[in-house]
Amino acid sequence: MFSLLSDKLDDAFRKLRGLSKISESNIAEAMRDIRMALLDADVEYSVAREFIAHVKEKAMGEAVLKTVKPGEQIVKIFRDELADLLGGDAAELNLAAPGRILVVGLNGAGKTTTSAKLARKLKQEGRKPLLVACDLVRPAAIDQLATLAGQIEVPVYTPSPAEKDVIRVAKDALRWADGVEHDVIIFDTAGRQEVDEPLVEELRKLAKYLTPNEALLVADAATGQQAVRVAQTFDKAVGLTGIILTKLDGDARGGAALSMRAVTGKPIKYIGEGEKLDMFGAFVPQRMADRILGMGDIVGLVEKAAEKIDEKSAMNSVSRMMSGEFNFNDFLAQMRMMQSLGPLEGLLGLLPGFSKIKKQLPDGALDPKKLKHMEAIVLSMTPAERANYKLLIPSRRRRIAKGSGRSEIEVNRFIKNFKDMKEMMSGKGKMGSMMKAMGKMKMPPGGAAGGGMPDLSALMGGGMPDMSRMPKMPGGMNAFRGLFGGRR
Repeated sequence: MFSLLSDKLDDAFRKLRGLSKISESNIAEAMRDIRMALLDADVEYSVAREFIAHVKEKAMGEAVLKTVKPGEQIVKIFRDELADLLGGDAAELNLAAPGRILVVGLNGAGKTTTSAKLARKLKQEGRKPLLVACDLVRPAAIDQLATLAGQIEVPVYTPSPAEKDVIRVAKDALRWADGVEHDVIIFDTAGRQEVDEPLVEELRKLAKYLTPNEALLVADAATGQQAVRVAQTFDKAVGLTGIILTKLDGDARGGAALSMRAVTGKPIKYIGEGEKLDMFGAFVPQRMADRILGMGDIVGLVEKAAEKIDEKSAMNSVSRMMSGEFNFNDFLAQMRMMQSLGPLEGLLGLLPGFSKIKKQLPDGALDPKKLKHMEAIVLSMTPAERANYKLLIPSRRRRIAKGSGRSEIEVNRFIKNFKDMKEMMSGKGKMGSMMKAMGKMKMPPGGAAGGGMPDLSALMGGGMPDMSRMPKMPGGMNAFRGLFGGRR
């Protein structure tokens, strides 16, 4: 997500940070580079122009020109303006009675899945959501919502397959809801490939009948400028109160996110970053601005970990790694734990400076298939071999290669680099010290399962880590390059 924009902005800011003095000419040059980066990322032209004008005006201020590090000041100005462009503060849902949410959008944007994701999130927050299937056009839409509702254990109203009147469905659903305990109802509506008058008129009538607290547009982030025009059309029809951007995991540009808030004036309330029902969260502009600028999102990373990772198991692995007892069984458990958090690239993208580290990794290093290959190698070992890598003599390695369907070279490289990583993590150097600090991390009452955040002060040293200055690994990145699939 935003990888294209992040890389180009990083190049522009690197020039600024290296300047001891700032002048109107070098600010103008930097703003030119940034404007081109925004346009390449599919940001709407007028939005990019106005945004650059705001940044330039503040960058030329006397307070910036007299600072010791004016380049850093301009980066901060850009970050603050970017957060404002994305919406300033996070926008919460209005769930006051009657608590009705209308979900609208084009076909293919992910309305039905998003409706279920939203219901799941609200349920986790202690709400009692209901789902209503109002998509009477798309084949199997009703069945899909019913299936998803079953997975998250949320009651759902499904009309007869022969029903064609969406207002009658809404009336019947409200009567049904009277007999079910709830405090919010989510209505999943029909979409089209393109916005057309019959669709708009149907939604207009439905919105008028329901008078929803929230009318949320589900928009595919990869549709770029079309998404902005779609938002404007739906807003006229139903009076949008917010936007949910989906498929951010598959869009390297991300310009729609920057444009939609500015053009429509409607806040982005949630984002979807994958197909799984748990890959959904609140949109926080400041944190998204940090991610775009390569500053990471430690809070987001901890929140993901708090929801998915078992604290006791994680701390036990850290302890074993520190003591040198870490084996292939531990590695397999940790790898599966990481996979539960979502795509590896998206997860690591939450770390500050990861864009720089990523450039050192071999092509395809973060391909999910690589993790499957490593898993196959470990699963082809006997229990004794997993517990003690020193048993892996050449004949055993050949057997593992055949059993896993990987080459002997790949198996040998994986085992060697596991050994290097094990020694590095348990050693007395910087990385070993870091692991010991992790072992001292404390969880607040409730722990990870309770949604609490770990105390990262021991690990962070009181501040945010600069991942670009992490200690060099043996042979550069070779210890992890082998694990992730070889050299460039």
